[in-house]
Amino acid sequence: MLGFLAKIFGSKSERDIKALQPIVAQINEEYAKLSSLTNDELRHKTIEFKATIATALADIDGKIADLKTQAESPELSLTEKTNLYDEVDALGKERNTELEKVLKEILPQAFAVVKETSRRLSENEQLEVTATPFDREIAARKSNVKIVGDKALWANRWDASGTEVVWNMVHYDVQLIGGMVLNSGKIAEMATGEGKTLVSTLPAYLNALAGQGVHIVTVNDYLARRDSEWNGPLFEFHGLSVDCIDKHQPNSEERRKAYLADITYGTNNEFGFDYLRDNMSQTPEQLVQRKLHFAMVDEVDSVLIDDARTPLIISGPVPFGDQHEFHELKPRIERLVNAQKTYVQSALNAAKSLINSGNVGTEEGEGGLALLRAHRGLPKNKALIKFLSEGSNKQTLLKTENHYMADQSKNMPKVDAELYFHIDEKNNQVELTEKGIELITQTGEDPSFFVLPDVGTEIAEIEKSSLSNEEKIAQKDTLMRDYAVKAERVHSINQLLKAYTLFEKDTEYILDEGKVKIVDEQTGRIMEGRRYSDGLHQAIEAKENVKVEDASQTYATITLQNYFRMYHKLCGMTGTATTEAGEFWSIYKLDVVEIPTNRTISRIDAQDYVYRTVREKFNAVAEEIVKLTEAGRPVLVGTTSVEISELLSRMLKLRGIKHNVLNAKMHQREADIVAEAGQAGQVTIATNMAGRGTDIKLGPGVKEAGGLAIIGTERHESRRVDRQLRGRAGRQGDPGTSQFFVSLEDNLMRLFGSERISNIMVRMGIEEGEVIQHSMITNSIERAQKKVEENNFGVRKRLLEYDDVMNSQRTVIYAKRRNALFGDRLDVDMNNMIFDVAEDIVTEYKESSNYEGFKLEVIKNFSVDTEISEQDFNGKKIHDLTDRLFEEVTNFYTRKSDAIVTQAMPVLKQVFEDRGDVIEQIVVPFTDGIRQIQVPVELKKAIDNNGREITKAFEKTIILALIDDSWKEHLREMDELKQSVQNAVYEQKDPLIIYKMEAFNLFKGMLSIVNKEVVSFLFKGGIPMQQEPEQVREAVAPKPQPKLQTTKQEYGDQHSDLDLVGDTREPQPLQPIRKEATIGRNEPCPCGSGKKFKNCHGANA
Repeated sequence: MLGFLAKIFGSKSERDIKALQPIVAQINEEYAKLSSLTNDELRHKTIEFKATIATALADIDGKIADLKTQAESPELSLTEKTNLYDEVDALGKERNTELEKVLKEILPQAFAVVKETSRRLSENEQLEVTATPFDREIAARKSNVKIVGDKALWANRWDASGTEVVWNMVHYDVQLIGGMVLNSGKIAEMATGEGKTLVSTLPAYLNALAGQGVHIVTVNDYLARRDSEWNGPLFEFHGLSVDCIDKHQPNSEERRKAYLADITYGTNNEFGFDYLRDNMSQTPEQLVQRKLHFAMVDEVDSVLIDDARTPLIISGPVPFGDQHEFHELKPRIERLVNAQKTYVQSALNAAKSLINSGNVGTEEGEGGLALLRAHRGLPKNKALIKFLSEGSNKQTLLKTENHYMADQSKNMPKVDAELYFHIDEKNNQVELTEKGIELITQTGEDPSFFVLPDVGTEIAEIEKSSLSNEEKIAQKDTLMRDYAVKAERVHSINQLLKAYTLFEKDTEYILDEGKVKIVDEQTGRIMEGRRYSDGLHQAIEAKENVKVEDASQTYATITLQNYFRMYHKLCGMTGTATTEAGEFWSIYKLDVVEIPTNRTISRIDAQDYVYRTVREKFNAVAEEIVKLTEAGRPVLVGTTSVEISELLSRMLKLRGIKHNVLNAKMHQREADIVAEAGQAGQVTIATNMAGRGTDIKLGPGVKEAGGLAIIGTERHESRRVDRQLRGRAGRQGDPGTSQFFVSLEDNLMRLFGSERISNIMVRMGIEEGEVIQHSMITNSIERAQKKVEENNFGVRKRLLEYDDVMNSQRTVIYAKRRNALFGDRLDVDMNNMIFDVAEDIVTEYKESSNYEGFKLEVIKNFSVDTEISEQDFNGKKIHDLTDRLFEEVTNFYTRKSDAIVTQAMPVLKQVFEDRGDVIEQIVVPFTDGIRQIQVPVELKKAIDNNGREITKAFEKTIILALIDDSWKEHLREMDELKQSVQNAVYEQKDPLIIYKMEAFNLFKGMLSIVNKEVVSFLFKGGIPMQQEPEQVREAVAPKPQPKLQTTKQEYGDQHSDLDLVGDTREPQPLQPIRKEATIGRNEPCPCGSGKKFKNCHGANA
């Protein structure tokens, strides 16, 4: 039906492109007009565009500025201030809407300017313009700009990441369409080789005109540096600044300047980590990011799908983080796994014997049940996998499994009764059976040593008993302690079982320098610094006999999904996105638009070759490579793991074929190898996604030989990855072929493959070594992939629901923190805190009619004796009492603040008169009688606003300190909660619902504690004694943030177990240093000022 409608109305993609075609015509019209302009006139267009934007937004900007000025007035009430700030927020959103309208209006002209600049750079060796101060600044730093008198000469060749590039690109019409799609906040799906890097220049230039910042996000730092240097001169020619955050250290002045640039390149990780670091800073000067406005994500599928659920974590040491039970429990697990292997082998032998004799029944003593037990015991057993690929054995297994899964698997315990543990490979779960628990429980130990107590039943028994209340409480405490200890023990056992049965060395991870390092299943890259969560990484370390790293505590965390959803406008580009279009829309509200290719794709995609066994498949792959290289064609072989890459490499060495193995450990080398992969007879083995971002250009004679040959050694579980591999051939209309080789023993076919394929092979009597190839088979494989994609989306969505709970809490805390940091809405937050504490006290004691308790609590928190009488307390409603108490305590706080100002101002005035020219900040000591803090106060500001700065600085310091401490502790509790709620499944409850309820209560409790601690300190705090002016100390410059560990947590489950070796971003390989021509300090400055370099742009060098 959908196909029929598409024929009548056109596909979604065709309709999207058709709507944009008239604008392409407008752009080309404007482009034609620009050829008559001089270079200076062309550059002046940028100034005109900026003026147009400023004029369109002048009214809104004026209103926002007026409202902010009004909100500063001390005479305003809390409600009036809150209303003003709400109005400012609403106008901010309206401003963004108006900005998008004006950008849409100037889009044809702006895109035409970029295209015309590209043309002029490609046709001329240099462009001469009148030199501006910006040109002179660029000339002092870069060699592609020379100043001659009052002229600037912009060359069309420059250095990009160590390689000289000559600009030779002009935008095609399809690239203009791609630029419009990106500017509208959508995903542009463009085939490999269609110039996504060039497409990004169009919306980057247009949106940079607004001065709000454009972030171009790449998947690795090599691409970030390369693209910023490659495209940079195109923007800099028009006076727009360009920088790359990955070139500079975190929290440095250079990184701050990089964010202030009009266009900022960087990796997804660094953008996210900078957001977290900013929300740990103590002064506004430590912040590096601006408000997040517009982000353009390259390889958007990798960043927003593959990495979406990967949290970025800043962490530090945790007390007792070195305590775990993995070493103690490991011998028991080894005994358990060996016992299971022995049993599975005997079950498999029995199954083979029974099935070969025709007994395929599903009952005890029959072949089907024995085979199912072997499969649930160790599904990755190689002998089992081989047996299942033969004859109709797979059908026997599926038939038996369906029999026992009927009626919600009520008969499955009969299957598992003989096993020590059973494995659900599809969901990555392992569960101990009673037989397994008996085996690992040692002689003389409590039989329930590895069994969680039924807390609900036990508590009910205690309540029914005739014990005294004290004894009941004692027994409940003992029960809960026992539960906590056993929960940790059972968790450790489960993680060790997973480590031994589901995670294989050299497939999921490798050992390198005595450390367990995760291998990215998409790219084959070793992911430095990433660790499996929830203790799984520690379990694998124990299994491999390497040092088990200490656990750590999370200080700040966010997932990439929630980071990128904070941008006002988000867009992305990739070669493959349509298969994930539903997920992009569901989570990010991003539409996917397929952009047509500039030239028709002539690549031939053959139907899959399907073999019975892995061995015959790989032999066929090796023979195919030999045949293709003899024909003079380059071959790119895509694999799904490092192990397969190395296996193929050994096979090719035996056949004497030279080849490159690309496991993508080094991004620069990766790019160099991929760039050479199009030469005749070149063989490159790469994991499917390796080398993204670099085109494969065909060498001499290759087109005539048939172009690049793509060989896929296995179908990946995601269609997107297979399409990405296929897309490497057929660039810009080049010839090419793609062929996938599949066996029934491959993971995808084994877990999700259709029965029909193996049925067909059985009926056709396919012998070992023979192959079948048909479109029906290929379609069936793609349906299996679709099943896996749906399953993975479900897993991702559930994990993101957990993170959304965390995200809503993070938003509240970081907003409070930022208000305190900048101080503009500090008084509103302060009043809200005071009101909340007053309301909590009134509610708590009014409900119990405890007037004396109420009076004591007011004194304890506010240091004031309330004037509310007992009669009023008993007679009035909670709302009225709260308002009255709030008025009383705020009046007291105002008087107290005035007294502090009166006490401090004479000293400050004296210091300002004596040393005001040399001191910017001074330290004012405050104490609540127990704790003492030193508050830095800006001296001149305090004098100018008659001391208000003193109390403001006091409030800001206290709020930041207490929020940070409480938030850190809260994150630890949330980590523990996420782990503990998983046990709810044993009680037939949804862990997510429990998590949401408990998380809400935890957060509510945390806010209440923060409010009370802040209010208590502020109301009790004061300057301890009168200081003499000469005793006043100058405030030292704020210390830079300590170097904490930054980690991307890999999801095996939830909790974070992280390496404690500092910043664990992937270390970069040492590259040859390409020394640029340096300028002597006494030589003339290249900017043309006539001064010596040391007195001009080299003053700070």
